[in-house]
Amino acid sequence: MTVQQDAAVAGEALEVWIDQDLCTGDGICVQYAPEVFELDIDGLAYVKSPQDELLQEQGATTPVPLPLLADVVDSAKECPGECIHVRRVSDRVEVFGPDAG
Repeated sequence: MTVQQDAAVAGEALEVWIDQDLCTGDGICVQYAPEVFELDIDGLAYVKSPQDELLQEQGATTPVPLPLLADVVDSAKECPGECIHVRRVSDRVEVFGPDAG
């Protein structure tokens, strides 16, 4: 992460969501962070709740656990579909992913 990105997330609660319309089903996110992402029977990736339940609603978000932040960020960076969005909970500004400034 860059200094600017570190500052953007320092002490901030983050959440992640997947745009299934762009998901290519490669499963890279699941390889990086299986605690957060899962491929469903339809071949697309979804986020999981803290209780390990698959969240299949369009735009569903889940908190990013701090110990998994680097893995979730790597998932967003490596995703060929550019469909993983990590944003601050406080103001919903994307800090990692295709729409991050």
